[in-house]
Amino acid sequence: MKYKVTHLTSAHPRYDIRIFLKMCSSLAKENYLVNLVVADGEGDEVCSEVNIFDTGVKAKGRIERMTKTVNRVYEKAKELDSDIYHLHDPELIPIGVRLKKLGKVVIFDAHEDLPKQLKSKPYLNVFFRKTLPVVFSLYEQFVFRKFDALIGATSSITNKLKKINSNSFTVNNYPILGELSSASSTTWDVRANEVCYLGGIAEIRGIKQVIASLAETPNIKLNLAGRFSEKHVEEEVKSWEVWNQVNELGFINREEAAKVLGRSKAGVVTFHDYPNHIDAQPNKMFEYMSAGLPIITSNFPMWKDVVEGNNCGICVDPMDSHAIAEAVNYIINNPKEAELMGSNALAAIKHKYNWSVEEQTLFKLYKELL
Repeated sequence: MKYKVTHLTSAHPRYDIRIFLKMCSSLAKENYLVNLVVADGEGDEVCSEVNIFDTGVKAKGRIERMTKTVNRVYEKAKELDSDIYHLHDPELIPIGVRLKKLGKVVIFDAHEDLPKQLKSKPYLNVFFRKTLPVVFSLYEQFVFRKFDALIGATSSITNKLKKINSNSFTVNNYPILGELSSASSTTWDVRANEVCYLGGIAEIRGIKQVIASLAETPNIKLNLAGRFSEKHVEEEVKSWEVWNQVNELGFINREEAAKVLGRSKAGVVTFHDYPNHIDAQPNKMFEYMSAGLPIITSNFPMWKDVVEGNNCGICVDPMDSHAIAEAVNYIINNPKEAELMGSNALAAIKHKYNWSVEEQTLFKLYKELL
């Protein structure tokens, strides 16, 4: 008999890397009957042996998403009558409580430390940025005790969760081995004098400093893939003279991402010093590494442990565009050392930072809960 497990998301895209590509796909290969409930209006489908159920049109705003969308997700979850429910968004926590009352096994997956994240939300005023983290922390302490297990996407998140619920585990968001292997196989001498930034584009993710650094790297291009989350930031940087050094690619799929990584000589991830960034492990950092790229990262302690511990890149002050430019120029002007950094990055992925290691924690937890 196959056990039925259902992953729930009201905010993430259906092909989300952590939820669909890693967790759901791995569980399906492990012989679970896997459902994924989404809310994007793109219809139901079966993909990679995962049954995707769409609860309707994507919400027009946060309020609608946290009310109507959440209710639709709950109704579909109840209809699917599964052995395990795995929740991926904070607004779904009340659903978890309701499912527990029905006698279901419930896991909450904390992708972020939400109280810390709320402190840096640009749409919140100063009052709410101070009060909401406190309120949500108290809410977590009350509710998370009721769940069967908690998962943290980093060890720092899990350490906090363990104080609330001892049945807490870390499942890091490390890349899938071989997924970007075509990029890592590109020899250094045929790569262009280009660096890349892939992922969500925002001011607090350092995009203004990255683009400003191009003024000191006149012969180097930036491959920029992703969508701007703030219109005013997009308009500002596009008005700068150095914008002509940017290859704007927009949103790209995984195959296109591999091609971009394969022609670049470094990957940049210089998030600003916000509470939720310091203890984060951004996908893009490890994906750059899995493509055999040296990485230029913020000088946060956790990130320095990865970069300097594996000699696979350069850590900089994310607020200093000059420091970013110096790092880029060093990598471009020292090809042998840069290639060694890239090789070290790939070796670290193969031996430590990969999904095949992390999925074992997921499998073990599911077996213990059933």
